[in-house]
Parts: sequence; C-alpha cells; structure tokens
Amino acid sequence: MENKAPKPLTPGWYRDFGSYLKEIFGCRVHKISLDAGFSCPNRDGTLSQKGCIYCNEKGSGTGAWARGIPIAGQIEAARGFLEKRYKAKKFLAYFQSFSNTYAPVTRLEQVFEEALAQEKICGLCIGTRPDCVPDKVLSLLDGLNKKTFLMMEYGLQSACDRTLALINRGHDSRAFEETARKTTALGIRVCAHVILGLPGESRQDMQSTADFLASLGVDAVKIHLLYVIKGSSMEELYKEGGYKPLAMDAYVDLVCDFLERLPQKTVIERLTGDPHPQELAAPSWALGGKARILDAIRQRMVERETWQSRLVCANKSNQH
Repeated sequence: MENKAPKPLTPGWYRDFGSYLKEIFGCRVHKISLDAGFSCPNRDGTLSQKGCIYCNEKGSGTGAWARGIPIAGQIEAARGFLEKRYKAKKFLAYFQSFSNTYAPVTRLEQVFEEALAQEKICGLCIGTRPDCVPDKVLSLLDGLNKKTFLMMEYGLQSACDRTLALINRGHDSRAFEETARKTTALGIRVCAHVILGLPGESRQDMQSTADFLASLGVDAVKIHLLYVIKGSSMEELYKEGGYKPLAMDAYVDLVCDFLERLPQKTVIERLTGDPHPQELAAPSWALGGKARILDAIRQRMVERETWQSRLVCANKSNQH
C-alpha cells in the first residue's frame, strides 16, 4: 500500500505527504512538532559551538521544553487546535528541535514512549543528524518501528562535501549514506532534509543532491528554502554582502529540477519552509504564504510539462 503512486503521471504531479499518510491510516493525519530539550554536537562543543551557519540558538524549535512544558503537555496543547483547523483525526509526534537521538538511550526511550502513549498519536517522526545514530540507538529505533509508524528524518542539506564544510555541518555526505543504508536495512523509513540556495552552490550542485538521494532510494524528502535567520552566522554573512538569497522565481525552478530527479515512490514531505516572521531576516518573499509558493511550483511544473520522476523515467528508457 505504501509504495502505490497514481498513474499516469501528469504535469504538476508529485507524491505529497498528506496523501501518503491517508493511504496508510485511512484518514487525515497531521504532525505535532515537539521540543524534548535535546542538544546537538554542533552546539555543545563536541564538534563545534557555532552550529550550522543557518541555525540559531533555538535549533528550529519552539522553546516549549525550556518553558517547562513536557511532551504530553505539548501534544495536548497542539492536538485540539489541529483537530479544529485541519480536521485531523490522528497525529504523528514530530521530534523537531535540535538532534533528537543525541541523548542516552534510556532518555530517548522515555520521551518517545511518552509521546506514543498520548491519545490519537499513531507514530513518530524523529529529526536528527546522521552522525548521531549509533548502533544502540538504531536498536531502539528498530524496536519502535516494529510496533508503530516511524520516520527517521536525517539532515543532509547537500550532497556536496565542499558545501557541508562551508556551512559548518560537521559531517560529510558519506555519513548520511551510511546511516541511511543502516536505517533502511532495518525496514525503517528515511526522510532526507535538503536546503536549496546554500552559499556557493550551483544549480548543478543542487541537482546532484537530488540524484544522490534518488540513488539511495530514500522514502521521503523535505526541501527547504535557505532563509536567513536572525542570530545565525548566515545573518552576519548576509549583512556583509557575502550571501544573496534566492529570488522566488529561481527557487521555484530549482524545486522543479529537484522533483524531476526523484523516483515516483519518493514521498515529498515539504517543498518550502515556514520561517517565523519575527526571526526572518531575508528573503521577505518567504513570508508570502506557503500556499502561494506551492501554487507557483505546481504552475511552473505544468508550464515545463514536468512531474516528479520525469527524468528518472527518461533515463531508464534511454538505458533500454
């Protein structure tokens, strides 16, 4: 059931996450973003204290844990709102802030089980770094995967090692590949996070990242726009004139390029990001509403007469 994808493929088509979840659960499922108070080796001094250049001290989190709100409380607070606004029937507990496998296994097990014990939670999505998943953590994840829906969300950002060094990522593409393969071998779903518009990256570099993920056969991909967050190293680079954000039109084309190179079975979790208005330094168009950006991407795909996997299918045809 999970690997079904509609045919025939038509311009503008991509395999969206909401439809994928409905195939599995038979109803509307929504994520609840959680903050479990974890840290990151790129922040606590293990690798660095600076973090990735696009990340601020909040680590893409809500700050709920620092405000004393436990996992159960965070879920309860979000669930009612999401049920009313989106008519969601079930929920995935999404551990989003910082690196959510970067803690002792006993601590990880406690917070994951707490989330699963809450009403209407039907699975877990765990965001982390590929260099923070040792074998003992994989063993825990294997057990969780045997009893619930589990999606591991690994930050790759780029398959270009030159870029990863430039953004102070602290690992290379091989680290991602090794962890993704180990995770997939256990039957656990893998979602890759990528960022388009990273400093120094060419259009070909970004296309190569798509090809890299296609070769690994990851289950899902999240595509993010690189936006400049206040308090990040990127903001300093931007203010000094060392970085120019993508224009919306350029970003839309890059997303289309990316989708063309991903297999039909790959689920697209997102096509752009959700910057907090009070944190965003640039580009201003990123606050124009996600629906507007998604509509622009679909329209451009139709104009280009393209769809997710078009180039994958073309390459296969040329090989025969």
